[in-house]
Amino acid sequence: MNNEFANESPKKDFGFILALGALLFFSLMGIGIDTDEFAQHTEMNIPIWYFYLIYFVDLLMVVGLVLIYFYRKIGAFLFPAAVVFHFLFHNYYLSTFLYTDVTNMFLYVGVGLLAIIPKWQFFK
Repeated sequence: MNNEFANESPKKDFGFILALGALLFFSLMGIGIDTDEFAQHTEMNIPIWYFYLIYFVDLLMVVGLVLIYFYRKIGAFLFPAAVVFHFLFHNYYLSTFLYTDVTNMFLYVGVGLLAIIPKWQFFK
């Protein structure tokens, strides 16, 4: 089993970049939703502390993707954890079901891991 990806090179191929780009796209869509909510927080009665929390989680998502790009194992764990927390915070505090987060998790499991697993031997 250790020899299955013996021909893999540490060079970032198009599939790896495309998978990270798709994950970044849906992460930015979630950040856009958070920004829309921030713009309307007085009308929706959302406390300001919530946005400190949710933007911190948004930052963790982007940092996780950057770490994955630079072959850091912590990024492969940080990104999905941040997406799950983003989803749970929206669901618990605002009672909103974010399809961007669900899609982001499906992309991470379905496409992202197909690009990450062959490169795992290069992760530090």
